Amino acid sequence: MKRNIFRLAAISSTVALAGATLAACGDSAGGGDGMLAAIESGDVTIGTKYDQPGLGLRNPDGSMAGLDVDVAEYVVNHIAEENGWEAPTVTWRETPSAQRETLIQNGEVDLIAATYSINKGRSESVNFGGPYLITHQALLVREEESEITDLESLDGKILCSVTGSTPAQKVKDALPGVQLQEYDTYSSCVEALRQGNIDAMTTDATILLGYSAQAPGQFKVIEMEQDGEPFTNEYYGIGLAKDDQEGTDAINAALTDLHESGEFDRLLQSNLGGDEAVSPGEPGDLSFLDEN
Repeated sequence: MKRNIFRLAAISSTVALAGATLAACGDSAGGGDGMLAAIESGDVTIGTKYDQPGLGLRNPDGSMAGLDVDVAEYVVNHIAEENGWEAPTVTWRETPSAQRETLIQNGEVDLIAATYSINKGRSESVNFGGPYLITHQALLVREEESEITDLESLDGKILCSVTGSTPAQKVKDALPGVQLQEYDTYSSCVEALRQGNIDAMTTDATILLGYSAQAPGQFKVIEMEQDGEPFTNEYYGIGLAKDDQEGTDAINAALTDLHESGEFDRLLQSNLGGDEAVSPGEPGDLSFLDEN
């Protein structure tokens, strides 16, 4: 019998330190000199999601909360400390999935941590630090739903995801009979599911668990497998300007410390309730791109 809540076995990883020495890159921020210059200047703009409980959420008072938020803050503060700079002031910027690469390329953000799965297409436009976690694609359905129990049972159903993300299209490719509905935000998908306008929502299990926890008794998370294996592997990274190698190395060094210090486990517990649907990534190891 399929499990409703998606659990992953912990993946033990030995994280290699990339770039032990963090160097500033030239002039201060504002001159287009990369992420390190922005941090050194004392003002850094970080992109994240505003509507994903447990990952990136803007509270009514304007404060930010979630695992991606905490990871990004840890990274910029670690880089500042390692270089002897003051901790920077962070300006948060909402970064919907479809706009992430554009915002980085236009210099509107210095880095993005926003459930940002690393893939070949995106890596042609931006650099990635990480991955800092691994998750898999899953389904969110209403609690009383009995017909949808796995990937195959989606055939002929109305499936929702977000414009600019890849999960729904992957399901569509596997099951051409799926009726795909796309919205600008995941919260819009959740509301459509609540109202009965769609049958299921798909994206990473981390995101879906956050929405399910936010509305106890309304939704449940269904795992997705194909040939006995997880339907997808999603590797979350931190995006920054293409070819900013100094910034990339600095992020990987900070993420390495995040894992080795045990702080990642603490942040995971406080934001998502432990290691459910999440395993630690190996910062700097992008070899999985050759497997896709």
